[in-house]
Amino acid sequence: MPGKSLRLTPLAVMVLALLREGDMHPYEMARTLKARRDDRMVPITNGTLYHTVDRLLATKLVDEVGVDRDGNRPERTTYTLTEAGRDAVVAWVRAELPLNKRPAQFRVALAEAHNLDRAETIQLLSQRRDALIADLDGHRAGLAGAAERDTPPQFLIEIDRQAELIETDLRWTRRLLTHLGDPNYLWGVDARFPSSHHPESKDATS
Repeated sequence: MPGKSLRLTPLAVMVLALLREGDMHPYEMARTLKARRDDRMVPITNGTLYHTVDRLLATKLVDEVGVDRDGNRPERTTYTLTEAGRDAVVAWVRAELPLNKRPAQFRVALAEAHNLDRAETIQLLSQRRDALIADLDGHRAGLAGAAERDTPPQFLIEIDRQAELIETDLRWTRRLLTHLGDPNYLWGVDARFPSSHHPESKDATS
């Protein structure tokens, strides 16, 4: 199963993760993903979504649980997550979260990292932090060497920008690891907001 999960597209992972919340039909999936602005990370069209669901069905990562009709609208098939699909989400996130060379996949892995437990998330993000440190050191060494050779700055613009981006990413990752190390920082698919954090609570609105 891990091998199959690694071949999933980011959109497929998002669909599987969404079905962990409950059974849905593709129209509801698209509406929910767009309402959450997940289309910032992955383009979502009806065509790509239905194609993705068909592939997940063919690989037995989802299953059909019913068909309904709302008025004169076409029939809608509702899908549920299989145990294999549940495992696939975890395996994909586990594989992508520690990497720092696949930014598009990392964004989705980070968005779905709550499907892992806190300790494993910290471990994987710590691996990514170490990779970022090594990458930043390499960029800084390259820039220092170029300066010693009197390389014109115009040839170093992209390298300098990338070093700045890595440094920012590293600073953010360290901050997230600090948050995750705090047991009061809510985490996990079973986390529930305490009354003091619930948006409808008196404490939150007062």
